[in-house]
Amino acid sequence: MSYSKPNRSAATITTTRVETAPSSGICVTCLDGCEGPCEIGRSALKGREMIYPQPFGKITAGADKDYPVDFSHFNIQGTCVGAVGVEADSDVATFPAVDCTTAVGSDGSIQMDFPVFTGAVGSTDIARMNWEDMAVGAAISGVLVVAGENICGMDPQAEIKNGRVVKSPEMERRVSAFKRWYNGKGGIIVQANVEDTKLGVPEYVIEKLGVEIFELKWGQGAKDIGGEVKLPSIERALQLKERGYIVLPDPTKPAVQQAFQMGGITEFERHSRLGMVDEEGFYKEVERLRSIGAKCVTLKTGAYRPVDLARAIKYSSEAKIDLLTIDGAGGGTGMSPWRMMNEWGIPTVYLECLAYEMCEKLRAKGAYVPPIAIAGGLSLEDHLFKAIALGAPYVKAICLGRAMMTAAMVGKTHGKLMAEKMKQQGRPVEEGYMNLFAVAAQLKDRYGDDFAQIPPGAMGMYSYIDRLRQGLQQLMAGARKFALKYIDRNDIVALTREAADISGIPYVMDCDREEIEKILG
Repeated sequence: MSYSKPNRSAATITTTRVETAPSSGICVTCLDGCEGPCEIGRSALKGREMIYPQPFGKITAGADKDYPVDFSHFNIQGTCVGAVGVEADSDVATFPAVDCTTAVGSDGSIQMDFPVFTGAVGSTDIARMNWEDMAVGAAISGVLVVAGENICGMDPQAEIKNGRVVKSPEMERRVSAFKRWYNGKGGIIVQANVEDTKLGVPEYVIEKLGVEIFELKWGQGAKDIGGEVKLPSIERALQLKERGYIVLPDPTKPAVQQAFQMGGITEFERHSRLGMVDEEGFYKEVERLRSIGAKCVTLKTGAYRPVDLARAIKYSSEAKIDLLTIDGAGGGTGMSPWRMMNEWGIPTVYLECLAYEMCEKLRAKGAYVPPIAIAGGLSLEDHLFKAIALGAPYVKAICLGRAMMTAAMVGKTHGKLMAEKMKQQGRPVEEGYMNLFAVAAQLKDRYGDDFAQIPPGAMGMYSYIDRLRQGLQQLMAGARKFALKYIDRNDIVALTREAADISGIPYVMDCDREEIEKILG
């Protein structure tokens, strides 16, 4: 059953006094005199600040709505017969022999050691603070990392002349952190929204920083408006207002300044503008990016209505886009309106099923179908297998937004604790890392003296991907598929009639009927 929990959530640090009415979320008996720990009550004091998950800058948030169909409504098919991709020999067809590498790009030029990449690590505080861990983690893992929107515009030290960015120390830090450890697999993608394009971010990162993969962004699965962050000071609010961002409340108004000084207002919001998609304009922008040096151009689209998904797929086909990332509702973000995150957009499974139907129609016409990545609430190896199978043969990679950052943050946290412990004992911190991380020995062997320079968050992310790799290898070996390209829709089965109806995947009790009849005679 589908449900959400209005008026209380750990995301907004709210609760209720007693059990609630199912639809409104209001306490069955709302007491005059209650201090109001619910979202309505907190909104009576803090207003628009309560729209967003809290505490901002320290958390990522994911929807807690239970959708009617999700990936748990499918199971992976196993078989005891044969092997695809290797010799059907028990000494050859072992699970470590499974090939989990993949490639994206219109010509397959972006090689990846594993079919995952980060969500957009953009301009929020939590993204900025965890960038190095995630960028290095992606580089040593041979996967993609995405530098999200508004990084240059949010950089306090950015130099902007005539409305165009000419230098951004923060963006330079982002790019150099990845490039130092880049091993030829994966890559760094820089993403742009309306504000970035106006600031000339594409020209800056491609021409001056040598970025080769650039991403246009239509949206994401957690929100249908532009990106937003919170600002703790009026000086910062005024700076971004001057740079052309939408800042609420307006920090230039005397009444707002007074309210901030008195404590009635404790923070400001910076918002991006809505993008306006136009077919011809999209084609021209893709060609422009290629003309200024982008070797690959990608597109990120969100959980919009089905006709917009059709636009994304068709335009990407016509423009020969190198990767189309489709982000379903129910995923996560560094900061999106909480109720929007739960109640807006098409959930991931539904969106992927629609995408598969549309890709099939294009392929039937002989059209180019771009490599596709799926995002939206995925985290573990069974999710990877199911998402690749559900969209086979078009889905080549999976975007793991919150999951990647979780691994990096946990690695960073334990790394700090271990560093303090080693300092107290007067021992090198890398000795502690060798004891802490299961992958430390292989990283030490691979990087030698440079091992000590790997951020602990990067080791955490590498370790998480290492776990995903073995888990996926085991699932694939059980399905007797020894390379990603062999996974197909026949490798999963629907556990409910509704899952079968929306996907076209056979219901478990209807599966293999013809083969069964042949065997039983």
